[in-house]
Amino acid sequence: MTTLDWIVITVYLAGMIGLSVYLGRGQEDADDYYVGGRNLPWWAVGISTMATQTSAVSFISIPAFVALVEGGGLTWLQYELSVPLAMIVVMVLLIPFFRSLELVSVYEYLELRYGPRARSMMSIVFLLSRGLGTGVGVYASAIVLEVCLGTPLWATILLIGVVTVIYDTIGGMAAVVYSDVVQMVVLVGGLLLCIAIGFEEAGGAAAAFDSLPPDRWRAFDPGTGIFDGAKTPFWGFLVGGLFLYISYYGVDQSQAQRELSAPTLADTKRSLVLNGLLRFPLTVLYLILGIAMGAAYLASPELQSVVPAERPDYLVPQFILHKLPTGLRAVLFAAILAAAMSSLDSALNSLSASTMKDFIERRRALKSDELLRVGRITTVIWGAAITGMAFLVGGMSGTIVEAINKIGSAFYGPILASFLVGVLSKRVNETGVIAGVIVGVAFNLGLWIFAPGLYWMWWNLTGLIVAAAAAFAASALAAPPSEEQRRYTLTFDGIVEEEKKWLKTYAVLITYFVVILSIVVFADDLLA
Repeated sequence: MTTLDWIVITVYLAGMIGLSVYLGRGQEDADDYYVGGRNLPWWAVGISTMATQTSAVSFISIPAFVALVEGGGLTWLQYELSVPLAMIVVMVLLIPFFRSLELVSVYEYLELRYGPRARSMMSIVFLLSRGLGTGVGVYASAIVLEVCLGTPLWATILLIGVVTVIYDTIGGMAAVVYSDVVQMVVLVGGLLLCIAIGFEEAGGAAAAFDSLPPDRWRAFDPGTGIFDGAKTPFWGFLVGGLFLYISYYGVDQSQAQRELSAPTLADTKRSLVLNGLLRFPLTVLYLILGIAMGAAYLASPELQSVVPAERPDYLVPQFILHKLPTGLRAVLFAAILAAAMSSLDSALNSLSASTMKDFIERRRALKSDELLRVGRITTVIWGAAITGMAFLVGGMSGTIVEAINKIGSAFYGPILASFLVGVLSKRVNETGVIAGVIVGVAFNLGLWIFAPGLYWMWWNLTGLIVAAAAAFAASALAAPPSEEQRRYTLTFDGIVEEEKKWLKTYAVLITYFVVILSIVVFADDLLA
């Protein structure tokens, strides 16, 4: 790293903080801070939602998977199959309810529908799982950036954490959304720049594509993941992935909160449609980068010498270090840093929002200015906690870090069940839903321990089914929900009336799913 490189990165970071100061002006209450006064443009909300999905690890690991990882290749396309379909379910069943109630924390719905214990339990699950998972993400991003920047790991963790906490605390959700838009522009620009230089190193795009081994052109793995040993099973990603994405976009506070920041329900739906349409092209860019990096690796003995066989994730950072000129190199590192911060900023704001809405405000009456001040303090506390977690997980083995990420899938299905049975049925009560989530999570953990042959993506479906069934069974043993609680369910007539004007949009998303499916199944014929 040269002085010019550091100047570019410093200017970028200072720009993020300056943007947050500008956006933080005029914030008067918690709604301004946590949902941008419900006045953020839908396109910015949509891009921000997508940016959160795009971590620094994605920038590094997906190209490495395509180029070097054993058994890798274009099968990563399968990860995106279910996104358009998941958007339809979220738009029809979940977001209309949350918008009509003007929620900040989606777990507020659970108290209205079931009772305070259900809300507290689900919020605690979110706080613990998202806090620990984000700490792991910061640590993983810091490992990548340590190679890029040549800084010690501890300094890299602090760089990511401190800068993100500063702009998130000052600017709130508006800063999160608009900084994510900037970071997505930087990220895509970095991707395109790296692809162009990678192709040049390989002797052109045609030469780069020709260099990809034939077995890596296969994007379709016909396995089910149900005790068949498949590592990237098509059916596991299609079915399990559908419920994973419904849960993630629909009832995970870190995503749903920004969806509640758009002016109207229609704007929120537009932001989700944008995600449904753009997630796949972004993944294709990552795969093309993988092809370019793999070709450059084969053409460069120098690159081969600095990428250890056991660390394929070093491919992109080492390519940037050795093949890009000063200044441009810093742009790429800024793109990776941008991806790391965009994953952290949304987690911080949502953790703070859930803490404030689900716990602090329920126990203590605060004025508007006090809510804003305490909310910012809570954001700082969570930032410090997550940064601390990043240091702690550094001492864990790779198996434990992987296990932490799998725990997320063990919980997603049961948590989604708690919302869906409440929205769709008047029968389930608070006792039933709490029992259902506990049984669903326990069942998934049992699969993890005793049925390792079942691919983990399926846990999103098994947890949903078991939790829903247990919730109905346990509800039969306790008093039914009150009439007031029953009001918070959807009616068929209400769904039909609201969704009529969106039928063409849903048809587009379904058609888009078919197109993606065709590309995945026939990728080796279309691209080879």
